[in-house]
Amino acid sequence: MTVPVITDPGFYAIAVPAVLLLGVSKSGFGAGFGSLAVPLMALVVTVPQAAAILMPLLLLMDILGMAAFRKDFDIPLLKFLIPCGLVGTVIGALLFKLLNASTVAGIVGAFTLAFLAQRLLFPPKADSAAPPKWLGAILTATAGFTSFIAHAGGPPISAYVIPMRLSPVKFTATMAFFFFVINLSKWIPYAWLGLLDLRNLMTSLLLLPIAPIGVWLGVWLARRINQVLFYRLVYLGMFLTGVKLVWDALR
Repeated sequence: MTVPVITDPGFYAIAVPAVLLLGVSKSGFGAGFGSLAVPLMALVVTVPQAAAILMPLLLLMDILGMAAFRKDFDIPLLKFLIPCGLVGTVIGALLFKLLNASTVAGIVGAFTLAFLAQRLLFPPKADSAAPPKWLGAILTATAGFTSFIAHAGGPPISAYVIPMRLSPVKFTATMAFFFFVINLSKWIPYAWLGLLDLRNLMTSLLLLPIAPIGVWLGVWLARRINQVLFYRLVYLGMFLTGVKLVWDALR
């Protein structure tokens, strides 16, 4: 009889730091780091299994993040972001079984590094305009798509929202609400694809106590950090994510 939980200690040696990183990123502090969770866990399980195990943890983290920043959402921005993101999740659900996970990882990683290179080589001026909405729609739909495939929606949507120069708290709150809706929309398709089996869900339950620790740490830091340093850490997280995803694709 199969044990309804992963028992390999090596899995938890990787999974616990991955969940902590994801929790910290859910608070907005080091937002790019969250996209490293699935690639890290893919060292010991398959990408679909890693994504499935993280689903209940993401729901808890999203709820905690929204509760911490419930008065700081950018409602007009969310009214634009959420429909575009949901289009991306529908595309992800339809193409999930046809896509090679490493190919998706490579695309997300290359896009992330290209965005960072553009920001470094052509830094925005204080009076520069926010990105056009047509570009925002594409990037946000891409975020919904990559979030469905590998919980890696942070880099594409950050490429659109970061140039708006929101305060760290407003940025964090808006991203928390956006990903709450996107992650909630993934439950039925994940069940349809057969990813939410008993073994994955029981493993999620074992990791659940780690989730609030990461979120609490990130919230504590996000409310105390200088805005310039905040975005530098976001860029660092995106850079590490991009490098890791491209490396996984090339391997």
